Amino acid sequence: MLLHLVAEFDLQRDVVPWLAARGWAVALDTSENSSALYIVNVERNGKIIYTWKGDRRNTHIGLYDLQTKQNEHLYMFERDLCIISCSINNERTLLAVSFRQYTEEERVSRLLQSVSKYLTLLIEIHPINNVRVLKAVDSCIRVQFLYPVEGRNTSTESHLLLVSEDKYIEQFDIHVVAEEEHKVVIQNSGQLPRIRVADDLVWAQWDMVEQRLFYIVPKESRSTLKCVQFYPDENCNSILESHLDISLNDTQFKLVNFGSDYCQDQGVASGSLNLQVSTSKAGGLCVCCSLASDTPDEVTYSIYFLHKGYNKTFTVSLERTDSHQLKEVAFMNLDYYVAAYLPGQFLHLLNIQHPDRLCYSLFLTGEDARIDILQNCFIRSPLVSTVLDCHVGSMYTVSISESALLQFLQKSKRDSERLAALHCALLYFRHTEDLETQIIWWISENLSTCHSFDPIQEFIIASLYWRMCPETHNLDKLLPYTSLLDWIGIIPGVTCATYIISLPVLEKEDRRPAAYLRNIFENAKKVLSHLDTLDSEERLAPLFQEEDYQQQLLMGLMVAQLKDHLMRHLQYVGKKKIDQIVLDYVAKLLNLVHRIMKEVWRRYQLHSCIFCFDERGSAGEFAVFHIMSRILEAANGLCMPLPPGFHTLHLGLGVRCLPLHTLLHYIDNGVLHLTETCVRKLLKDLDDTEKNEKLKFSIVTRLPEALGQKVCQFWDHPINANVIARKYVKLLIEKLGNRQCSRPIPERHSVPVEFLPLNYLTNMLAEIENQGMHPYEKQDHINVKFVEETALKHTVTLLGLKYS
Repeated sequence: MLLHLVAEFDLQRDVVPWLAARGWAVALDTSENSSALYIVNVERNGKIIYTWKGDRRNTHIGLYDLQTKQNEHLYMFERDLCIISCSINNERTLLAVSFRQYTEEERVSRLLQSVSKYLTLLIEIHPINNVRVLKAVDSCIRVQFLYPVEGRNTSTESHLLLVSEDKYIEQFDIHVVAEEEHKVVIQNSGQLPRIRVADDLVWAQWDMVEQRLFYIVPKESRSTLKCVQFYPDENCNSILESHLDISLNDTQFKLVNFGSDYCQDQGVASGSLNLQVSTSKAGGLCVCCSLASDTPDEVTYSIYFLHKGYNKTFTVSLERTDSHQLKEVAFMNLDYYVAAYLPGQFLHLLNIQHPDRLCYSLFLTGEDARIDILQNCFIRSPLVSTVLDCHVGSMYTVSISESALLQFLQKSKRDSERLAALHCALLYFRHTEDLETQIIWWISENLSTCHSFDPIQEFIIASLYWRMCPETHNLDKLLPYTSLLDWIGIIPGVTCATYIISLPVLEKEDRRPAAYLRNIFENAKKVLSHLDTLDSEERLAPLFQEEDYQQQLLMGLMVAQLKDHLMRHLQYVGKKKIDQIVLDYVAKLLNLVHRIMKEVWRRYQLHSCIFCFDERGSAGEFAVFHIMSRILEAANGLCMPLPPGFHTLHLGLGVRCLPLHTLLHYIDNGVLHLTETCVRKLLKDLDDTEKNEKLKFSIVTRLPEALGQKVCQFWDHPINANVIARKYVKLLIEKLGNRQCSRPIPERHSVPVEFLPLNYLTNMLAEIENQGMHPYEKQDHINVKFVEETALKHTVTLLGLKYS
C-alpha cells in the first residue's frame, strides 16, 4: 500500500469515551441509528464540530480541539433535529447552525405546510444567551465563519458566509460587545448588515486555510470558475476567473468543504456533480472532475491544470466490472500530487508541479493501490494531505510511504513506473543519507535495464532541483527538474488526451508606469543599502562600486514581484515583515554571488592586474572568466540580478583572455556587456598601436548611442573622430526629417574650402544647428566645424597627403 494514513481524529476513539463518561450512552448505539453521532464541520484552527442525540432524543453540538485533545459541549436543542451545517467563530462566542426542522412527510402529517423546512440560527454561546433567526426557508443553507489572522487579539467583529441551495452566497457582518461578567452579546438589535458575494452558482468549494471561495457559474457552452479572496480586515475581492469546458446542468448543486451534511450525503446519487479544486503551496491550481462514461468497464476523469494552461482527460479500463460497489472517483489533495482513487481498482497520483509528462505520475493497481481504511468514495480533503471520511467519522493525515515506494521501485519493470517512482523519491521526500544510498544502489544495479532514460542524469538533476528549490521562491519554475526533453511511452490500461485551455485571468489593479518605475529604483536603493548591513567585509573591486542601471532595474523588479507574490500567499503576515523578508532575500542573493566571486578570486590568486589591458590573461584568469560566464548564464536563466560591477569585471577578463574575434562574438551575442567603466579605461590606457586601434574601433562601433556619447571623447584618434562625426551627421539629418532648409554660409575656415559636396553638407548642417537641433548639447566641441575638419582629415589621409 503506497499511501499511508494515520487517524488524526476518530469519533469512536476521541469522542465516544467522553460521551459515555457523561451519560450520553445513546450516542454509542451506532448499530441502531448510525446518524446518532457524526461530524458536521472542520474549522480552520483545527476544531472539529460534531453532533449527537442525547438520551431524550435531544440534539447536542460538541467541539473537539486537535491541539489540546479536549472535547467541549457547545449547545443543545431539546428536539430531534437533523443538523445540516454548523460553524463557530474564532473567538468561540458565536455559533451558527442550520438544520432541517421537518421532512416533507412530517410537514404534511402535522399540517405544518406554512412552516419553513429549514432554519438557520445565530446563537450567543459566551455564555449561552440570545438566539437570532438568520433564515427560515424551504431551501438548504450552509454556514461558515471567516477566520482572521492566527494569533490576533480577540476581535469584536465576525463575518459569516451563508450558502443557499437557491444558488447564492451572502456574507453577514456581526458586531459583538462585552457586557458585565465577560458576557458577549450581538450589538445590533435589528437586521445584520450583509452583502451578496455570488449569484447563479451551481458549485462551490471553501478553502479554509487560505480563506478562499471557489464557485462555478454555468454558461451556455462552458462554465466559468471564479475565486473570491476574503481578507482579515477588508472586504472580499475577486482574484481569478477561468473558463472551463465543462457542461453543467442548472438543476445540479454541489458544495465541497462546507461542512458535512450527513443527512444529505445518505441520499447522494452516484451521478451527482463530482468536482474539486486542488491547490499546492508552490502555486499549482487544478480542477478535478469525474466524467460520465458510456462504457460500463471504463472510468473517465479530467484534471484541469489551470496554472499550466491545459487539461488532461484520462480513461481507465477497469480490471473488474462485476462489482456493484463501484462508485465515482474520489480526489485527494496531497500538495505535490492529486490522487484519483477508485476503491478496489486503481490509485493515480498525478503530479501537480510537473504534469506535462505522464512518466512523473504514478498509476497503481492491485495491492499497491489498496487503501484498507478507505473503502468508499464519500471522502473529502478539507486540508492538504488530509482526508475526512464522513461516514466512518474519522479524519486522516495522508502521506506516501517511503518504504513502500522503494519496494515499488525495486520490483518495477516498466520505465514509466521506474521514472515516476524515482522522481517521487527524489522530489517528494526530504533527503536522508539512507534514502540516497538505496537509490544509488538501485541505479548501479539497473543502469542497463533503463532504456528510455539515464538514471544517473535523472538522479543528479532531480537532486539538485530538490536542494535548490526550498531556498528560493519561484525557483522551481526556472530550474530543470529532469534530463528528459520528451516522453513517448504509454501506461497500460490508461489513455490520455491533452487539450489546451486558456490561462486564468488574474484580476489586478492597474499601476501608473511613471510612479511604478520610480518605485522600482527606490527598491534597488533599499536593497543596496540593506546589503551594507549584512556584509562588512572588504568587497572585490569593482563590485558594488558603480552605477548599473540594468542590475538596479532587475533588483527593483525582483523586490516588487516577490513582494506581490508574498502578499498574495502570506496574507496573514504583516507588511513590514514581508518587506524585511524581501529585502533580506534579494540582498542575500547578491551577497551570495559576491561570496562565490571572492572564493574563486582567492582560489586562482587573482589581483587588480585584470584591468591592465596591455598584458594577456593567465590560465587562472581564463578559468575565472569561464566561471563568471556560467554565473551570468545561470542568472539569465533565473531572471535574477547580479552585483553592480559584475559586467565590468567580466568584460575586463574577456579583453585580457580572449582573441579579438572571440571577444567580439561574445559581445554581439550578449555574453559580454559593454560598461562605461571598462570601456573608458580601455580607451584611455591602451596606446594606439595597430592591434589596439583595431580593438578600440571594434568596441566603439558597438557602443549604444548614449554610452558612446559619454566615452568616445576619451579616445583622441582620427578613427574615433570619424565615427563620432558620422553619428553626429546621422542624428542631425534624422532631426531635420522632411523639412527644407536654405543655404547660409557659416563662419568656418579663414580660407574657404572649394569642395562643393562638403560645402553643401556643412551648410545644411549649420542651418539645422541654428534651428536648435543640436544633439550633443553637453559636448560643445562636436559641431559642424568638427564634422568638416574630420572629413577633410580623413580625405587627406586617404589621398596620402599631409593635413595642415
